Amino acid sequence: MTKEEVFKELESYGNEGTKNVLIKHGAREPFYGVKVQDLKNIVKKIKKDYQLSLELYDSGNSDAMYLAGLIADEKMMSKEDLQKWVKGAYWYMISEYTVPWIAAESQFGFELALEWIESKEENTAAAGWATLSSLVAVKNDEELDVGLLKSLMTRVEKEIHTSSNRVKYTMNGFVISVGAYVSALTNLAMKHAEKIGKVDVYMGKTSCKVPFAPEYLQKIIDKGRVGKKKKTARC
Repeated sequence: MTKEEVFKELESYGNEGTKNVLIKHGAREPFYGVKVQDLKNIVKKIKKDYQLSLELYDSGNSDAMYLAGLIADEKMMSKEDLQKWVKGAYWYMISEYTVPWIAAESQFGFELALEWIESKEENTAAAGWATLSSLVAVKNDEELDVGLLKSLMTRVEKEIHTSSNRVKYTMNGFVISVGAYVSALTNLAMKHAEKIGKVDVYMGKTSCKVPFAPEYLQKIIDKGRVGKKKKTARC
């Protein structure tokens, strides 16, 4: 499909209710308000298309940017592509999902995640922590630096409550992900989560809540899901 054909599809799937909800969360005009399940209908037609994903992301249309992440070819994405994407990720659905998913599946995941978490730009730093969360979810434990993950959780415990809004949210998510996907660190993640406690994040005019990490982790433990990796970061 061409970019023009994709935009016709996006427009046909536009939903005012979805659009209004996404605006409350931070999306901005122009976009159509396409539901994720409808975006996946378009993905079925495209599969993966590196060049098209770049064109869609560059459009600045939130629907197209999210779709770009679903069809991106992680093996072809360059470091420069990912750096450009993170700079253009203006709201959290893109900065904390689209970009981290592809970064984690690319060969530059750890390198970029560790660079991004040092950024003074809130969305970029949040993207870094979200990328780390995706990496522990898809990488085999043998590919992970356990010592690094331990030090990062210690850092989160020390810094989370004084960090910027979305960084707090993704730091909290990182501790949950480590505990959920790296069985050797589940108990340690739980200890950090208990010390961190409740995390206050402004969620805008929405009903969304910040997961309470100890409770969230306990549910994963109780369901016997600890250590069960994901096949792909994106969903």
